Amino acid sequence: MTMLMLGAVAPAQAQQALLPTLQAGALNGDLRLDGVLDEPAWAGAEMIQDLVTIEPLEGKAPVGRTTVRVLAGAGVVVVGIECFDPDVTGIVSYSKARDADLGSEDHIKLIFDTFLDGRSGYIFAVNATGARYDALVANQGEGEAREWDTAWEAATARTPAGWSVEIRIPLQSLAFSAGLAQWGFNVQRRLQRLLETSRWASPRRDAKISSPARAGRLTGLPDFSLGLGLTVRPTIVSGVEKLTPADTRSGRLEPSLDVTQRLGPNALLSATVNTDFAETEVDARRTNLTRFSLFFPEKRTFFLENSDIFAFGIGLSGGFRTDIVPFFSRRIGLYQGTEVPLDVGGKLSGRAGNTNFGALAVRSREDSGLVPAATMGAFRIKQNVLRESSVGILATVGDPEGRPDSWMVGTDWTYQTSRLWGDKNFLVGVWGLATNRSDLTGDKTAVGWKIDYPNDTWDIALTYKRVGDGFDPSLSFVSRRGVQIWSLGLNYSLRPGGRVIRQLFHELQPFLVLDLDGRWESYRLFSAPINWRFESGERFEFNIVPEGERLVAPFEIADGVLLPPGSYHWVRYRLEGDIAAKRQVSGRVTWWFGPFYDGTLHQLSGSLQFKPSASATFEIQGERNDGEVSTGVFTQDIVRGRVSVYFSPDLQLNSFVQYDNDTRLLGANTRLRWTFHPLGDLFVVYNHNAADLGDRLAFDSNQLLVKLQYAFRM
Repeated sequence: MTMLMLGAVAPAQAQQALLPTLQAGALNGDLRLDGVLDEPAWAGAEMIQDLVTIEPLEGKAPVGRTTVRVLAGAGVVVVGIECFDPDVTGIVSYSKARDADLGSEDHIKLIFDTFLDGRSGYIFAVNATGARYDALVANQGEGEAREWDTAWEAATARTPAGWSVEIRIPLQSLAFSAGLAQWGFNVQRRLQRLLETSRWASPRRDAKISSPARAGRLTGLPDFSLGLGLTVRPTIVSGVEKLTPADTRSGRLEPSLDVTQRLGPNALLSATVNTDFAETEVDARRTNLTRFSLFFPEKRTFFLENSDIFAFGIGLSGGFRTDIVPFFSRRIGLYQGTEVPLDVGGKLSGRAGNTNFGALAVRSREDSGLVPAATMGAFRIKQNVLRESSVGILATVGDPEGRPDSWMVGTDWTYQTSRLWGDKNFLVGVWGLATNRSDLTGDKTAVGWKIDYPNDTWDIALTYKRVGDGFDPSLSFVSRRGVQIWSLGLNYSLRPGGRVIRQLFHELQPFLVLDLDGRWESYRLFSAPINWRFESGERFEFNIVPEGERLVAPFEIADGVLLPPGSYHWVRYRLEGDIAAKRQVSGRVTWWFGPFYDGTLHQLSGSLQFKPSASATFEIQGERNDGEVSTGVFTQDIVRGRVSVYFSPDLQLNSFVQYDNDTRLLGANTRLRWTFHPLGDLFVVYNHNAADLGDRLAFDSNQLLVKLQYAFRM
């Protein structure tokens, strides 16, 4: 490891000197946000105009030229971008939804490393229609935590030469290091018609726009002023509901309050009282043919703010399953799918020098017949070391069911460099966790490590986890216990050139689970001899997957279908094809087939999306599992439909309908969101469930809620 670190020093010093820089212009007063860069301040600002392509060819001049300017005022940063296009009729932009997946549309993506630490940052993206996307840097720059939201604005304009955008980000929406006159900054553009991606800093395929360590520098920043740094957001929720057919309809009127106080520019103290999450979208239903729990991500705003600080270790999730999440905030305020009211909560998070810190405490209300009142919390410190590495500790305390003596503590260390052999990415990390609770026995520890070489041509990773049979932390997600988990990823990517195939992927991903005595429990050998991505944007994949399970107890694979203990071995196959998302009609079809345990299983799933205009999107998804094993047959169906109407980027109506033949419930979640001000939202939410009785649908429950919130900043 020392040799690797020393080998990266000299190239790192050379690259530091070559980082591109952009001088921010001065913004005196304000400007009209209309997407047109016609104010005098833009004319005098320094400009980027030399983005370089990553796709389809690396290191070339893009077909679509892009200019970028930045203005900085006392409490705001404004970015102005012009996207030139020789064929304006071919601009691909059909979404206006907040946090839409813009990867298949013409868009601009920015990253700000406001602490200049090469590890954390904020990501913003806008498409040509004005849809806004924001996220936190996650997974050491390898991913994006898109569930995070903050207050900012963007406006776009179409021109005869292409399109342009103005982005205004208030400083109170960000945390940053005091006294810094420069931030990490990068910009990337996608011209979807040509599948062309161009970038300013680090325009290489081995680098990701989400990596702060690969960013350039935004210089000339002023001494920002945050005023009092106080934000008060009162919320009122009103509505009527009938939660069972036997209930009488009841009304509710509940106020809540969120208060945040900035402790300087780099730390945030938050408090929440009678917290409400009425606007949170319901989870999509999924089938589960394994013995282990499914993982659903956090969606609630209070827990997402600065959630990157609580991220722990590397290699805990990977492949096709999430194995461990040491601090899983969905354990707070949710119990077996039922919402548990939160009376009060507080959070302190931020960064001081090279130290990242976070602390959270929440008091949940007693729910008669479900859970008692409980106090729960989490604490995290992570210290930046070397250029991109870190070491830290994490602790949690409390139990949502009120079980006593519940705590967990752990430590993690990650070495990371984006400059191995000059410009390659490399990570290695180790971690350990220990837990306790009055009802736990056995081995209450978990340890693991990962070695990762995540680059464009070769992406190689080796991971090991050992999870004790008594490791069951109250505020964690753990998919299985009493096991050793080995996983290897060998992925090779080839670009043959030509006019038909853009990229060929060859993948081999062995996965092996042993018990603590070394006996095998599960294995899976995922391979992709064919995974072709075409120049048109379409994709085709064929997989061969040998699998095995050793059952030590009967396993109810479906309702009333039990598999007896024993060793099972089978080989499954998958065919999958995508219609390019840039098209007005796009979709995916997946067919898994072949043996399954001691029988057969066909899994057919598909999705179809129709985008008639930028104002509406219609999507339907379906999944059917037809299985036959020695002890019975089973059929599982899930159907989902979504209708989205976008009156503007700030006024959206979404209706999500789903049905499955397990619960035999037809559920609809309809949400109207009006962002009438960057700091204010109105939500109207209607939930309706109907039970399938075979010959008819019968009322099960419904709920109509109106939520109004506005943040006062001082």
